[in-house]
Amino acid sequence: MTDFLKQKEITDDDLVFADEDYDEPAVIEKKGTWKILIADDEEEVHNVTKMVLDDYRFEGRSLTFLHAYSGRETERMMREHPDTAILILDVVMESDTSGLDVVRYIREKLKNSFVRIILRTGQPGKAPEKEIITDYDINDYKEKTELTAGKMFTTITASLRAYRDLRTIEKNRKGLEIIINSSGHLFAHQRLKNFTEGILTQLSSLLQVNEDSLFLQSSGFAASDVKDKLEIIAGTGQYEFFVNKYVEDVLDDEVNRHLDRAIQKKESLFLDDAYIGYFQTENGSKNLLYFDGCKHLTDLDKDLIRIFSTNVGVAFDNIYLSKEIIETQKEVIETLGEIIETRSEETANHVRRVSELSCLLAMKAGMDKREAHLLRLASPMHDVGKIGIPDAILNKTGKLTEQEFESVKSHTTIGYEILRKSSRRIIEAGAIVAYQHHERWDGNGYPRGIGGEDIHIFGRIVGLVDVFDALIHSRLYKSEWDSERVFEHIKDSRGQSFDPKLVDLFLDNFEEFLAICKKYKD
Repeated sequence: MTDFLKQKEITDDDLVFADEDYDEPAVIEKKGTWKILIADDEEEVHNVTKMVLDDYRFEGRSLTFLHAYSGRETERMMREHPDTAILILDVVMESDTSGLDVVRYIREKLKNSFVRIILRTGQPGKAPEKEIITDYDINDYKEKTELTAGKMFTTITASLRAYRDLRTIEKNRKGLEIIINSSGHLFAHQRLKNFTEGILTQLSSLLQVNEDSLFLQSSGFAASDVKDKLEIIAGTGQYEFFVNKYVEDVLDDEVNRHLDRAIQKKESLFLDDAYIGYFQTENGSKNLLYFDGCKHLTDLDKDLIRIFSTNVGVAFDNIYLSKEIIETQKEVIETLGEIIETRSEETANHVRRVSELSCLLAMKAGMDKREAHLLRLASPMHDVGKIGIPDAILNKTGKLTEQEFESVKSHTTIGYEILRKSSRRIIEAGAIVAYQHHERWDGNGYPRGIGGEDIHIFGRIVGLVDVFDALIHSRLYKSEWDSERVFEHIKDSRGQSFDPKLVDLFLDNFEEFLAICKKYKD
């Protein structure tokens, strides 16, 4: 028998086992168990420890035993199993300090402060308790002769409680960290679809904070009311294929009942296996999140989700407020553009077409969606300076005199002066477009006669699509051209009036630009 079983006095708590052959089976890891690593160079210590704890359970979970027989093997096992709850560690293995070296490796190299290390020695003289406790980050120190069955039970239980509490604190910390980090991520989004996709991503991360969680296969979606019907605008897992579909058309009755209950109660709910987040904005819009796979959520998990949802609710309000501001700006800009075009007896649809044509060409040119969308909003202001041009000149059907043409040319400068003092990005972009959309690639345009890439990309894009739309539609001073004639004119103007690269992109996708003109007919 080893020192582990040698006792001077036998008590009711002591368990004495006869020597026997014991074949160690392969380690089978079970979900929902506590991992215990036994590190000792004596096989019998492994066998007896496992026998003593074989039926042990803590908070409904049994133990999974891992085994190491040297310091180096212990280090490897800890690298492979960082979620080990307890390490029962012998001091003396291949060397007199093997166990102590392992302790330093775990705490300093692996940075694992969670595993509870019980140092167990049969040779206390080589590792004095007071010195070891002071110099090494261990959690308990036992001589092998001390560890009776009863004391082993007490030691393991106390260690598991400490490990559990540390993991709970860490989970709470990680959850709050995700919430804090996600706040900046979520509030950065300006578009509802991107925002809701971000919510699903962050909520998935929150549900997976615990390495023992069963939520890796969770699925979820975000829905928003559209024309009094809930439409799925983002989805993960089994719901990712339902994006842009109505909830009532694609989801089963149980999910619909859960959503209806949250809507009726006007609050977020945890129901059965699901979390339903309910968010109503100040303008009355209803938005819902749905996540399944949540039946094993703890009270802490639910609290973290509630905190996260508070941020989501505020962010939803900000998104809709931002959206309302942008829509208001867009409406004002388009109305202003329409007024200008109507004053010059040109169609107000010219403004809409230039807006859509500009956005399409910007996307073809590789501009990111945000900038292309900005140009789409700003381009209706390209002719805002015409407000300063006399009606007699604007609506003249005959050829303009040189003096009259100079007056018309001034609309670029007038528009720029009207818009340039604003610090709003849309208005700033509008000032650029108004000022530069009549500049030419070869430098023979107006008002400044700049050329090439000195002309802002916004000015180059609007300059091209503005001419295209003017040619393919009738004006007071001209009849409409057929598409072939327009195509050839733009082709001939490559490198003269227009940026060669933009011309190539425009002509390669000519049918798409024609389709926009057909959609917004005069």
